[in-house]
Amino acid sequence: MGSAILLLVVLVFVLILVGIPIYVSLGLAGVISLLTLAGGFSGNVAWLVVPQSIYNGIGYSPLLAIPFYILAGEIMNRGQITERLINFSLLLIGRMPASLAQANIVASMFFGGITGSAQADTSAIGGILIPAMVKDGYTPETAVGVTASSSTCGPIIPPSIMMVVFAIAVNASIGALFMGGIIPGLMIGFSLMITVGILNKRHNFPKRTFTYTREEKIDIILKGLPPLGMPLIIVGGIMLGVVTATEAGAVAVIYSLIVSMVFLKTVRVKDLFPMMLHTATLSAVVLMIISCAKIFAYGLTALQMSRILSELILSITTNKYVFLLLVNILLLIMGMFMDGSAAVIILAPIFTPIAATMGISVIHFGIIMVLNLVIGAGTPPVGACLFIACKIANISVERGSRGILPYILAEVIVLFLVTYIPFLVTYIPSMLGYAV
Repeated sequence: MGSAILLLVVLVFVLILVGIPIYVSLGLAGVISLLTLAGGFSGNVAWLVVPQSIYNGIGYSPLLAIPFYILAGEIMNRGQITERLINFSLLLIGRMPASLAQANIVASMFFGGITGSAQADTSAIGGILIPAMVKDGYTPETAVGVTASSSTCGPIIPPSIMMVVFAIAVNASIGALFMGGIIPGLMIGFSLMITVGILNKRHNFPKRTFTYTREEKIDIILKGLPPLGMPLIIVGGIMLGVVTATEAGAVAVIYSLIVSMVFLKTVRVKDLFPMMLHTATLSAVVLMIISCAKIFAYGLTALQMSRILSELILSITTNKYVFLLLVNILLLIMGMFMDGSAAVIILAPIFTPIAATMGISVIHFGIIMVLNLVIGAGTPPVGACLFIACKIANISVERGSRGILPYILAEVIVLFLVTYIPFLVTYIPSMLGYAV
């Protein structure tokens, strides 16, 4: 069984690396795993598992949170909030050294509280700030490094699509995961700001010298507050127990419509259909990955991968700190090659029970998984955020990789702090009464 499992895992990576879509790679490997078990199944039962796994993978009401948060972010982004958030961030940063780079990070932290997607953050913020930073005198490598790394705040600061996927994979509380991500998300942002400050001493990054008039400050604040109301509604509603995480997504859609159509008047009725179509497309990508990953996960479960891997890990160590170190190394590598949602669906049901036997909180372990895989989105060879940022800056991935390395190091330091100080994750959820 062990060799069959290894071959299936290798097959998935090979298929992805040669350009086969992730959901096809996972579905195909899942079907092959079922065929491997043909001796233990009647043919009809084996093939019935495929549609059943697909349905069970996406036929779960909390998954509605994904299209809700994507649509809310789409509406707000179409409502021209990116420039408003950037101007608001610049106002907060003021004439701080490396002010445009620092504003990039702050804007990503705000934007992450709206979309919950690292790739969306890189596209929206990077599309404006990467050219602006280069024009201001930053190297393209620095602009790419700051933008791609700060995008990791998106899936950590609530809301987070990847946390929704994890919660569904292991039957955890979405609200508890959202609340658990607040402190780590802020730590990521502040660590990147500190990194920029340290690098500024050596590279002497450009410093913005102009000041805003009193009228300009009031105008920027008034334009920036409506978009910032959405993360406050999401987080505040969940913290107060008024809404669930899924209901908060629906409320966020309504709020974004009111802000964009009534107050800002930047979205019209005729814009809604293209936005909903785009939301359906993006949601379908995530849901297809989840459904096909379920087939693959079913096959691995039937091949007793959980038992084999658990016995292997426990034969190496029963120390939870060593276990977490091994998991961090594995997930950082996985994040370099595989979509985060797919990795969560496959690995969360395998590792979470092992973590639980060692006394590790499910919420704590979920944040560790998400943080690892999000960092991987900014690392070569196939980090999605790094690719998007390099494309905007029109430089090679090799050059972009050099620029992002110091920021990845800062994020890894935060990762290990979060890994070995559970209080950083569990404090807010436990304070709000969630079981952690």
